[in-house]
Amino acid sequence: MTPDELAAELDRVGYLPDAGVTTAAFLALRMHRPLFCEGEPGTGKTSLALALAQAMSLPLIRLQCHEGIDASQALYDWDFPRQLLHLRALEAAADGALDPDAAEASLYTRRFLLARPLLRALEESPCVLLVDEVDRADDEFEAFLLEVLDTNAVTIPELGEIRALVPPIVILTSNRTREVHDALKRRCLYHWVDHPDLAREVAIIRRGLPGVSERLASQIAVAVGKLRELDLLKPPGVAESLDWARALSALGRTELDAETAAVTLGAVLKYREDATRAVASGVLG
Repeated sequence: MTPDELAAELDRVGYLPDAGVTTAAFLALRMHRPLFCEGEPGTGKTSLALALAQAMSLPLIRLQCHEGIDASQALYDWDFPRQLLHLRALEAAADGALDPDAAEASLYTRRFLLARPLLRALEESPCVLLVDEVDRADDEFEAFLLEVLDTNAVTIPELGEIRALVPPIVILTSNRTREVHDALKRRCLYHWVDHPDLAREVAIIRRGLPGVSERLASQIAVAVGKLRELDLLKPPGVAESLDWARALSALGRTELDAETAAVTLGAVLKYREDATRAVASGVLG
C-alpha cells in the first residue's frame, strides 16, 4: 500500500486526511511503530484511529486514559466476585476436606482473568489499539506503557508471558495538557495534528452533512476559523463545526448571519466566557 492508496482508503471511510497525516500513518504502518498524535482537542486525532480500523477492516480496541489510571485498569484484573463464588462452591463440594494449594491454583486460571484493553490488543492482534489522551495519565503509567510497547508482551505471574503474534497498530493521542516524557515519544513516530485549512474543513462538513450547501459550509468554516484566532478557553474543533452545521440545518437556515450565529453559538462554544468574548469581538458579523 502506498501513501496515496492509504489516503484513498481513509477517504472511503469518511476521513479526509491531509498529506502530513497520511504520510505519518503510512510510515507507522510500514515501520511497525506506534504513532503519537498531538494537537488541540477536536482536530481529528481519535478519528484517525477509528478510520484506520475501518479502512483496514481491523477491530479497534480503545484505552481511554484518565488521571490515576493504573495497570489493573489498562492490562488485566482478577474477577474477585467470581473467584469468591468458586471458592465457596469448592468448600461446599469438599465437605471440609479442601486442599488449600489446589483451591488457590484453581482461582488463578484464565476463566477468572478480566482482560483490559492492552491485554486484549496483544491477544487479538492484528488490531488497532487507540491509547486516547495519554497526557491525562501520570508518569508511572507512561513508564508501564513504554515497557508494553517496547516488547509487545506482558507477564502475568500466575499464567506466564503473553506475547502478540503480530504487533498491534498503535495510535496514541495527546491534547498536550502536559508534556509527555521523551522516552515514550522516542518510541513512536510523532505528528502534530492541526486544525484543517478552510477547503478541507468545508469538505469535511459537506462529507458529514451532504445536505449542507457549499455556501453555508464555507460560512461555517470561515466563522469557526475566526473563533479559533481568539483567545478562547476551548477553541472549537471540527466536531463543533459539524454540530453548528447540524444546528443550522435543524433550524432550516441556509445562511449564517450575525443574528443566527449569536443564537446558535452554544453549538460551537461551550464556555460562557468564550461566547461573550466571541460576541464582543465582532467576528460573527
